[in-house]
Amino acid sequence: MSQALRTAPLAHLCDALDAIFEACAAFPEPSDSTFFARSMRIALADAAAHPDLLTSAQREGAAENYRRHLLAADPHGRYAIAALVWLPQQASPVHAHHTWCGYAVLDGTLSETVFEWNGAQHCASATRTQARKHGAVSFVRGGRGGIHQLGNRSDAPAVSLHVYGVAGAQISTHVNDIVRTADAPALV
Repeated sequence: MSQALRTAPLAHLCDALDAIFEACAAFPEPSDSTFFARSMRIALADAAAHPDLLTSAQREGAAENYRRHLLAADPHGRYAIAALVWLPQQASPVHAHHTWCGYAVLDGTLSETVFEWNGAQHCASATRTQARKHGAVSFVRGGRGGIHQLGNRSDAPAVSLHVYGVAGAQISTHVNDIVRTADAPALV
C-alpha cells in the first residue's frame, strides 16, 4: 500500500499493531495470548472512533458483493488491514477463519450470526444473531470455534474495519474457511 494513502488514524493503528506484536514476541503464537486479544480489541475500538480513518475511495461499495479495500499490510507478513463496504442486503458466506481476525464496525449496522461447529456431522448450526452497531468490536482466534456470518440487513451502506493475521497478498485466499451449515445440502 502506498504511504500516501495512509490517513493519520490508519498509521496510528499500524503503530499500535506493531507494538502489540512486539509485546507478544515471547509467544510462539501471539494470538494465543489474552493480552494480544484484549490489545487488538482496544486498537480496533480506538481506530473506529476516528471518522477520518478512511478516505472516500475506501468507502466505495460494489453492487455484486461486499467490497474489500486493502488498507495496509505489515512488511513482515504479520497482519493485513482491510475496510469492508457492505451495501444493503449483502452478506459474507458462513465461515470460520484460518487465522485470527478482529473487526470493528465503522458505519451503519451489521448483523452477525454466530454458529457452532458439529464435528460429527461436519456442519455448523446457527446459535444467535445480533446487531453490531458503530463501534462494536470483535476478535476471534483461528479455527472453527469462531464461525459466523456478517451481513447488512439495513437499507443503508455499512463499513467495517478488519485485521487478519496474514500477509496482504493472502487476504483473499488465506482468511475465510467456508463451512457447510446444517440447513445446507452436503456437497458431493
